[in-house]
Amino acid sequence: MKQLTVLSLFFLVFTQAFSQQTAQATVNGKDAKTQISRQIYGQFAEHLGRSIYDGFWVPEGSNIPNKGRIRMDIVEALKKIHVPNLRWPGGCFADEYHWRDGIGPRPQRPKMVNTNWGGVTEDNSFGTHEFLELCGMIGCEPYVSANVGSGTVEEMSKWVEYLNFDGISPMATLRAQNGHPAPYKVSFWGVGNESWGCGGTMTPDFYSDQYRRYATYARDYPGTKLKKIASGASDFDYNWTEVAMKKIGTRMWGLSLHYYTLPTGNWSKKGSATNFNEIEYAKTMRNCLKMEELVTKHSAIMDKYDPEKKVALVVDEWGIWTDVEPGTNPGFLFQQNSMRDALIAGSTLNIFQNHAERVKMANLAQAVNVLQSLVLTQKDKMILTPTYHVFDLYQVHQDATLLPITIKSPDYTVDDVTIPSVNASASRDSSGVVHISFVNLNATKKITVSTVLQDVNYKTVQGRILTSSKFNDYNSFDQPNKIKPTVFTSAKKQGNQLVAELPPLSVVVLTLRK
Repeated sequence: MKQLTVLSLFFLVFTQAFSQQTAQATVNGKDAKTQISRQIYGQFAEHLGRSIYDGFWVPEGSNIPNKGRIRMDIVEALKKIHVPNLRWPGGCFADEYHWRDGIGPRPQRPKMVNTNWGGVTEDNSFGTHEFLELCGMIGCEPYVSANVGSGTVEEMSKWVEYLNFDGISPMATLRAQNGHPAPYKVSFWGVGNESWGCGGTMTPDFYSDQYRRYATYARDYPGTKLKKIASGASDFDYNWTEVAMKKIGTRMWGLSLHYYTLPTGNWSKKGSATNFNEIEYAKTMRNCLKMEELVTKHSAIMDKYDPEKKVALVVDEWGIWTDVEPGTNPGFLFQQNSMRDALIAGSTLNIFQNHAERVKMANLAQAVNVLQSLVLTQKDKMILTPTYHVFDLYQVHQDATLLPITIKSPDYTVDDVTIPSVNASASRDSSGVVHISFVNLNATKKITVSTVLQDVNYKTVQGRILTSSKFNDYNSFDQPNKIKPTVFTSAKKQGNQLVAELPPLSVVVLTLRK
């Protein structure tokens, strides 16, 4: 009897161990109708730390290859992954920025103090024209955040006129005097930023009234219909969304949401970007996956007032926020970028894509040298981060049709933290090619995913993978290619299923062709 019990226990343990390595997924090709907007792959460039200065914008006379002081290796890197939009000038900086200080001859532009980020002097050498030149080089749409916190209705109104009016007016004349006779036709406009905090410490009722006032005078000039984005909630503040939808409704194109993944969940000690153990890794990923709850619940509130989903949920600040790198300016928010960050990027983009009917725009914070960056620079050197490589892998989903996917995943458990090992999203592009993105968060186990494809015909499967042996591995200036995409060969057609073996800590994108 005792021997039988031992055998039973052994069988139970064996069965559990085996089940922890197997996941089941179903891709529904029949009910595909929602487009994944390319705008969810947007980026963010704030006047913060080394994002603009010593990032996009090099010093006068620099030997680093540039065009008009715009750094070209960064431009080429962002072009390669088809960045769709770039948000500027903030962030918190937007609500202390006065746009007229950043136009005209650079030597004559007044300086200011960047009170939000390190108290450094801002010389305004990178302003409206420089930003729009940068967007033109990248081939992306500009997303301008206007000053509601310390600005005026007239200031925003005149900025819109300066950029968009094609005719005779004081602002159009001024734009021509500054070297650009033709209008820029900027559609995306943020009406304030984090108005609940650094953007004015407003209540949702007060802000909603301010939005209506500012938005009234932000005109649609011929040829450019504005897509006005209201300053939305921080994290789990569902009341802000409720009030904004009730009082603003469809007067806005989009409503923003900001959420940052904190490794420890504690703003005063967020945790290191690279020096962490498995339990902190697991807690970080648990916090990352809360984006699913946030998007679901904010969307449900929006559905009450906008059942036709005319208003976009715009997650225009997201990513991991850690303690700054030792020895760097605390106000510059410079952090390294590890394999953990890549897994956060892949998982978050999967969430956005699976909610594509409501999430129509997003902006990673931030593009260069700040927080979860795509690119890090050190004088003339530039490295592409693991996060950059995820955006490279996932660009195949831009403007593709969402294929609904369900997945039953084994758990990944570390101490008291339990999360699903695998998450995924899928799409079909305009040429009929299907792409499936899998993320295996499990730090120790390979997961075999068996996928049933309904109404999806294919003959060949190819793949690319981003992975590393440790969750805190990263690309350094000494080892810039430690983590980079490679060919993935562990996927095959098996009967009526697609079977893929995902290594621990991996992001995999499969391509299925007829």
